[in-house]
Amino acid sequence: MVTDRQSRTSIIRVVAASMAGTAVEWYDFFLYGVAAAVVFPAVFFPSDDPAVGTLLALGTFAIGFIARPLGGLVFGHYGDKIGRKKLLVISLVAMGAATFAIGLLPGYATIGLAAPLLLVVLRLVQGFAIGGEWGGAVLIVSEHGDPARRGYWASWPQAGVPVGQLIANALLFLLAAVQSEAAFQSWGWRIPFLLSAVLVLIGLYIRLSIEESPVFREAQARAAERAAAGEREVVPIVDVFRRYPREVFTAMGARFVENVSYYIFTIVITTYMTKRLGLSSSFVLGAVLIGTAVHLVVIPIWGALSDRFGRKPVYLIGAAGVGVWAFAFIALIDTGNFALTTLAVIGGLVFHAAMYGPQAAFLSELFGTKVRYSGTSVGYQLASVVAGGLAPIIAVALYTSFDSGYAVAVYVALSALLTIAAVATYGETRHRDLAEDHAIAPAR
Repeated sequence: MVTDRQSRTSIIRVVAASMAGTAVEWYDFFLYGVAAAVVFPAVFFPSDDPAVGTLLALGTFAIGFIARPLGGLVFGHYGDKIGRKKLLVISLVAMGAATFAIGLLPGYATIGLAAPLLLVVLRLVQGFAIGGEWGGAVLIVSEHGDPARRGYWASWPQAGVPVGQLIANALLFLLAAVQSEAAFQSWGWRIPFLLSAVLVLIGLYIRLSIEESPVFREAQARAAERAAAGEREVVPIVDVFRRYPREVFTAMGARFVENVSYYIFTIVITTYMTKRLGLSSSFVLGAVLIGTAVHLVVIPIWGALSDRFGRKPVYLIGAAGVGVWAFAFIALIDTGNFALTTLAVIGGLVFHAAMYGPQAAFLSELFGTKVRYSGTSVGYQLASVVAGGLAPIIAVALYTSFDSGYAVAVYVALSALLTIAAVATYGETRHRDLAEDHAIAPAR
């Protein structure tokens, strides 16, 4: 008989494994984002116009998002067929290998055009791997935990994202602080990329220690019975779009401003303040570092609140909050004051966490078990292409064209309206049973 204590130990182990792997993968992913803003324009895309080099480097950042839906599709398909755990191990190894290779990649001055081309290939591998990571990481927790506390437990893999960014930004901040700008641009930036190999081994060790989710095992047993009876299984992704089209679009809409605002608050701020305001990279990285630490703390708090009050009201607070805060964010960072810049980042990420904390449980509750990995991954990653993937490019183009950061704030506010519409028109999901396989109509 499984005791409450054993059950709690089990879910904590699953959460730790999921969060550790997620932290490593997002460390790799965010490391690229910061480097694309600060280092890559000079190393891989030299240009007479610094703005052109920056846009090209951020373009490779966006390319990673293009590969994410494909990763979500492939990993989702096999994750729904053979299990969450196996695919999580594969995604972690692929992500780590690509990041390590970027740390070894010669620059444009050494191998010419081959340098940015190889960078693009490695970025595509990163995007493909991260496309399969998120769905598996949150599902294996959602399907293990107590339904009454699903929002809380499922928020911890989400907290792995700021952990990864915290490690990435901390290393970059340390290197930028102790090295000269020339040394950092020349070789110092490579160190965090190479260190990813150590983090991958740690994450892999923890992730291999967990069991497959019980909800998936039960669904797999039912599928085997149907197969023995001669019933033909539908390909998961086909089933998703046939039975859950509304849920896919709801997931995409819910993701929109969450994704846009996050990259504005943590990635675009680096380009904006170093290129436009002329401040040092260590100044910006320090502010983002503090904001990210706060983000890590508040994500599970918002997740727990969604268990008490519902996914929908908490999510809407976050969406409306970032839409309004975007204007305060620009006003504060335009001062060039470190304390006010830090406040700007903290405020933005606290509101962002109100969406990101409940998001894992919310999206998991939209789909039945047989197609849950495919449904959550595709909905999540399709939004990433048009939201987060384009956000840095659109933001840089906006503040450059209008000579004002408030153009970026308007962009965030309009994105918030889209997310509010998507979430407000869908019903509450926190009481749904994840063991259900049938299509679920939106609650009224």
